[in-house]
Amino acid sequence: MAIGVLALHGLTPERVAGLTAAGYVIRDAKKYASRENALRETGDTVRAVLTNGRGGISGAEMELLPKLEIVCTVGAGYEAVDLEKARSRGIAVANCPDTNASAVADSAMMLLMAATRHLRQADRHVHAGEWQDQWRVDTPTISGKRLGILGLGTIGSKIAHRAARGFDMEVGYHNRKAVSGSSYRYFDNLIELATWADFLVCAAPGGAGTRHLVNADVLTALGPKGYLVNIGRGTVVDTAALIDKLKSKRIAGAGLDVLEGEPAVPPILPELLQFENVVVTPHCAGRAPEAQTAATATILANLNAHFAGKPLASPVSVKV
Repeated sequence: MAIGVLALHGLTPERVAGLTAAGYVIRDAKKYASRENALRETGDTVRAVLTNGRGGISGAEMELLPKLEIVCTVGAGYEAVDLEKARSRGIAVANCPDTNASAVADSAMMLLMAATRHLRQADRHVHAGEWQDQWRVDTPTISGKRLGILGLGTIGSKIAHRAARGFDMEVGYHNRKAVSGSSYRYFDNLIELATWADFLVCAAPGGAGTRHLVNADVLTALGPKGYLVNIGRGTVVDTAALIDKLKSKRIAGAGLDVLEGEPAVPPILPELLQFENVVVTPHCAGRAPEAQTAATATILANLNAHFAGKPLASPVSVKV
């Protein structure tokens, strides 16, 4: 008997084809009048849910799916999945922890260079018909500077590798605890890391535990020559504090792929776009064909293992 899978996030045609070829029947929530309607109308047939870290699935939504056995998030994040409800129901949870890490790390370095070299402003300068003689903006290099990383997980480690090996940067990081075997400098205090660093990259996951870790005090420590990059979750940065520091020129600029207010268009976006020294991309850092293919393979590995009664390829602990 075919296994029903409800997708609560957008699906590429390639992913639909891969899942369908493996024998799964895909229900696309976006084709229903609302997310709630999709849950209610497919509840009797759905045994698996595909979602993402931001959208997740709540305990109340799980209750609408009496046959639900497994939830798969298509990226590393799973902060909006109700793990307590999953545990109580015996629902397995899996994620795709490494599939887009290289793409996100590449994007982090791109945002850092775009912000520090004022790429957005330079591009507008050329589009306005100007050229070299009219350009008056001093743009710092990143080579040989100090890079602070908030969150030295899979993505943070790849960013550190690129920075240290590709740009001769000195790398420091802040985690809840030091990473065993890491050669990078560990700071047990984020303000101390920001004070030390020339640039601060946020690669931390979302959730209540990381909300507004980068606050006004951290941004003050980063200083008027410091640049902030965020490719983790928008909630990690206090956006109001960031805007205040940008207005008062107490931070040099920012490169942001994630913002508070997602997944809808963040209400704060127009105010951020007023700053020439801010580069914003639409939460697309991990979107690369290679990442999509790898994620589809991991999703299939987890679904196939679960329904064959085997250990998951990348399980998430539901112990709360």
